[in-house]
Amino acid sequence: MHIHVIHENEAWLEPLARALDAEHLAWRNWFLASGVFDLSQPPPEGVFYNRMSASSHTRDHRYAAELTAGILAWLAGHGRRIVNGPRALDLEISKARQYAALEAAGIRVPRTVLVAGKDQIAAAAERHFAGTPVILKPNRGGKGLGVRLFHTGAALADHLDGTDYEPPVDGLQLLQEYVRAPEPLITRAEFVGGRFLYAVEVDTSEGFELCPADACAVDDAYCPVGPEGDGPPRAKFTIIDNIDAGLKERYEAFLAANGIEVAGIEFIRDAAGAVYTYDVNTNTNYNPDAETRANRSAMTALARFLGTELAAMSIRAATAK
Repeated sequence: MHIHVIHENEAWLEPLARALDAEHLAWRNWFLASGVFDLSQPPPEGVFYNRMSASSHTRDHRYAAELTAGILAWLAGHGRRIVNGPRALDLEISKARQYAALEAAGIRVPRTVLVAGKDQIAAAAERHFAGTPVILKPNRGGKGLGVRLFHTGAALADHLDGTDYEPPVDGLQLLQEYVRAPEPLITRAEFVGGRFLYAVEVDTSEGFELCPADACAVDDAYCPVGPEGDGPPRAKFTIIDNIDAGLKERYEAFLAANGIEVAGIEFIRDAAGAVYTYDVNTNTNYNPDAETRANRSAMTALARFLGTELAAMSIRAATAK
């Protein structure tokens, strides 16, 4: 039996590959940008870890997510062990469905308006967010691509009429309230095996990079928390050991209810202390510099979790024989 890693980005696979090899685990690379699969035949045995990304279309893998959805259905139909299965992928590629699931779990999200049609965006912003800053983001994005903050309706209208505007791959845009934090910080909580591992505080004073991996470079200078604060400079990514116990419990319950076992969940706290959750990333990456400073390795934890699942399957298979 093997661990099968489903993905479409070799650069993001490298840290996990090193961790799997370091644990001496049997694994295979399932690169799903394209391929041919006989659905009338059973899939291979093993543990299947889905790392398909919402941003796959930005790497010329336009239909990788759709292909993965079909493969996951095939695997599930044959009872294969899938880590981050069909429901996880469904939420990865749709912020609208993601927010609905978060709210159903009792988790506060920023006020959000779903818009279909570029010609509807400016009027929707005026109607729902008149006189206040608004964030424009694609329903299916990844890496912070296409996410912009506008302080006025005129600035938004200029952007929509300009050459920098790119239509979202699924045709859907989100208008979202701007949450102003007292400090230029957001927090990303990491979960492996459905359990909290650690959190990362991200300094957004020089713009906001949604992906913590070195391989992710985002040109958009999107900052959801306002201007640079006072005080000495700090590392952009800083690992902290814990978050609010109640919030952690709600996040773990949300993940369990939606079949998500590996994820990074991002939230921001406003001046009144209210927490808003605005992103669940089921293809999570980790910042190596922050981990080195904290002497932590999420990829090692992930590899060991996958190894434990593979060992359990091997035992069940041997017992069945």
